[in-house]
Amino acid sequence: MKSLAILALVVVIWLAGLFAFADRAARSTPAPEPPEADGVVVLTGASLARIDAAIDLLEEDKAKRLLVSGVNRDVTRDELKDVTRSAGRLYDCCVDLGFRAENTRGNARETASWARYYKFKTVLVVTADYHMPRSILELRAELPDVTFYPYPVATETVRVRGWWRRGGDTRRLMVEYTKYLVILGREAILGLGDRPRRPEEAPA
Repeated sequence: MKSLAILALVVVIWLAGLFAFADRAARSTPAPEPPEADGVVVLTGASLARIDAAIDLLEEDKAKRLLVSGVNRDVTRDELKDVTRSAGRLYDCCVDLGFRAENTRGNARETASWARYYKFKTVLVVTADYHMPRSILELRAELPDVTFYPYPVATETVRVRGWWRRGGDTRRLMVEYTKYLVILGREAILGLGDRPRRPEEAPA
């Protein structure tokens, strides 16, 4: 009986955390006006809304350069340019594409190489609202000396408002929240700033 009571308590705490996590994501958009930064990185996903938002920030002079991290390796620069709203001159001079990242941790490593290459100290982060907490944790783990400014975007892939009414959104949010807890646990054990620095690499 005691073990069942402990299990029930853990489940209640987990569910309370899930609702708080979803509420935090829902209240994060629309994002407030961000400060100016050295660079802006967008973590790609199924929706182009993230890339469009990041390009808008670049065009508004909120950053000097933009990294699109996690680009599909079959997509070319010209193809990505065609499906975004970016101006040709700005895209050609100031947009870098990262093709190595296959997950959020890969995004963080790709961003770290890019930020170190350009010696950036402040970076705007554009990703989906529900994905932002874990993204920031991963980025800070790779770059503890850089200040990150979240710029979350609401997307249709996971709708955090009323998520419990839709099975697909519920599953995606539960998985994301669980991954977030895992990263929190990992960082609590390892601590930040103890990882070896990776060499700087020129972006594509």
